Amino acid sequence: MRGVENTASLSPRGERTSLLNGASFSLHSRPGLILSTPGGHWEKRSPAARVVDDIDVNIMGSKEKHSAKYIIEAKFVVDGVVEKHDVIGAIFGQTEGLFPKNFELRELQRSGKIGRIDIDLKSAKDRTEGRIVAPSSLDRAETAIIAAAMETVDRVGPCEAKVSVEQISDVRFDKREQIMKRAKELMRDWVVTETQDIEKLLTEVSREDKTVKAVTYGREKLTATPDLSKANEILIVEGRADVNNLLKSGYTDIIALEGVKVPRTIINLVKRKKEITAFLDGDRGGDLILKELTQVAQPKYVARAPRGKEVEDLTPAEIRAALAARVPFAEAESAKPAEAKPARAARPARVAKPARAAEVDPKDAEMLKELAEVAKGLKGTLEGVLVKKDGGKIGEVPVMELVERLRNEADVETVVFDGIVTGRLVDVAMERGIATLIGERLAEGVRVPRGLRVRVFKDLE
Repeated sequence: MRGVENTASLSPRGERTSLLNGASFSLHSRPGLILSTPGGHWEKRSPAARVVDDIDVNIMGSKEKHSAKYIIEAKFVVDGVVEKHDVIGAIFGQTEGLFPKNFELRELQRSGKIGRIDIDLKSAKDRTEGRIVAPSSLDRAETAIIAAAMETVDRVGPCEAKVSVEQISDVRFDKREQIMKRAKELMRDWVVTETQDIEKLLTEVSREDKTVKAVTYGREKLTATPDLSKANEILIVEGRADVNNLLKSGYTDIIALEGVKVPRTIINLVKRKKEITAFLDGDRGGDLILKELTQVAQPKYVARAPRGKEVEDLTPAEIRAALAARVPFAEAESAKPAEAKPARAARPARVAKPARAAEVDPKDAEMLKELAEVAKGLKGTLEGVLVKKDGGKIGEVPVMELVERLRNEADVETVVFDGIVTGRLVDVAMERGIATLIGERLAEGVRVPRGLRVRVFKDLE
């Protein structure tokens, strides 16, 4: 006589269970009835079976399992060949009477505190081994008692048996792990989506952003705006500060001379480009640059800041007015800067101080003496020395590499070098927070800003 197939499960009362379209049907019979199992085999029920005339239907993944808090997992070994219902019957039969009635397995399962007990077994060589899985919604102590009671089963039918509980797992812990894992996935997807939205927003806004940062251009690394080589109309100004002011006012295609002498890069641009406008300061330095341009590179137009003003100090309205009043280069040679009409709302003109007036003597006499010795040793070498705030010195810096070196060095306080203090060097010194520049001489037309001390070698003698 064959028993139920391994894919079936049995109820705590020893009833037959079969699966049909995902549903679990439990058949409870009266004593002595002959029932047909799902495998098509006939079997007579034990007379000890309780009489229940009903059919219970439980969908797989039943409410009992979903509401369980703990899962009891045990293994068993039987010295003989038995079926699943034999094991179920042994568990319920041998634990009956150990506890009060309301704590018996049948009552606990009827009330839903113990779920359907599943048995998985395999028989070979007159020996049966298997596993027992029982869901529980009792508290921890009560679940542990039920698990211990299962281990008291020592016989299944006529055969000796041994039941050992392997573990009692907390279903809620597994649920928490699943919740945590899923929460991380949701958070990751959320962050990715939000980041993509922000990046898209930034991209859209950046398209409308007209602010451009200055770059370097040409062999002399002159301050200029990006993509200058593609422009047909170019503004030539005196220094880096002029470029930055025009950028803030919305102008592009600008390049700075970085001194009184016209660099080779500017000469080549004037030869290649159709329309070049020299936008010069309204001071003596602008006059000198205009004379230099007359000799080496004549732009098409010339615009001048109002007399006594520099391009870096002009407001957007003043810049528009000055550029609108630009004249052909031939006319600009005889014109005065005052002829450029300033805007009505222009601020009071700030007259640039002579270079010597901007030079401030170091307060420390010992430091002055030490710097004089350094300057004396540098004469004729075309090199420089960087003095840091902590007193350390970096020497033998070629004058040609001085600007680039200052951009890469931190905490430089004083620069002593055998060369000319140019407007470009002044701009870099202001950017890097350098306090003092000491050179062989100061280039004509270079304006020394407040906060920067500039001295020449002959002042230290």
